Amino acid sequence: MRQPTLTALAGCLGLALCLTLPPALAAQAQANQATNGNPSKSLSADDQKFVKEAAVGGMYEVQAGQVAAQKATSAEVKQMAQHIVADHTQANEKLMSLAQAKGIQDLPKELDAKHQKKLDHLKKLSGAQFDREYSQMMVSDHKEDIKAFEKEAKNGSDADLKQFASTTLPTLNQHLSMAQAGTHAARGASQTDTTSDQSATPSSQTPARKNTQ
Repeated sequence: MRQPTLTALAGCLGLALCLTLPPALAAQAQANQATNGNPSKSLSADDQKFVKEAAVGGMYEVQAGQVAAQKATSAEVKQMAQHIVADHTQANEKLMSLAQAKGIQDLPKELDAKHQKKLDHLKKLSGAQFDREYSQMMVSDHKEDIKAFEKEAKNGSDADLKQFASTTLPTLNQHLSMAQAGTHAARGASQTDTTSDQSATPSSQTPARKNTQ
């Protein structure tokens, strides 16, 4: 009779474990399923903000660069625009893949009002003025980008986004240097054009040459 008693006791303990563990396991599985089903919930608000702002900024850099590649008169500015288009297109693709992996469904697909206004303004410019203002925009925009990417690389809570920000920073710094050089080149070209225009215009103050004959 002792063996059946031990068997019954073991069965009771097994039943107790079965009744105790499943709710805990079920709760854990439910939490894991919720996280896996919508990974964006695991991202901090700052991380999600970074992704969305970087997406809009990247789209703007590409579209503005495409305009500049067509309208820039300076070879240096045109080359800069082509580099920016190629680099930001690649960065945008990486960011989109990361966003999808993190479950971010509402990634912006078009420019916001702020960036659209800047793009529309660029399209109205031409000549040396276009080169100058486009280069100046790229300087200010990339300074803002670098600040945001440095913050994400240092303080971001997601390892993949931190790595993306860190590996993109050298390219952004390169673009900033190119934009600063483009600004100087555009300014020099503008001054040259002004000097040429002035030298081509006869001075009204030059006295008329007397005929001595």
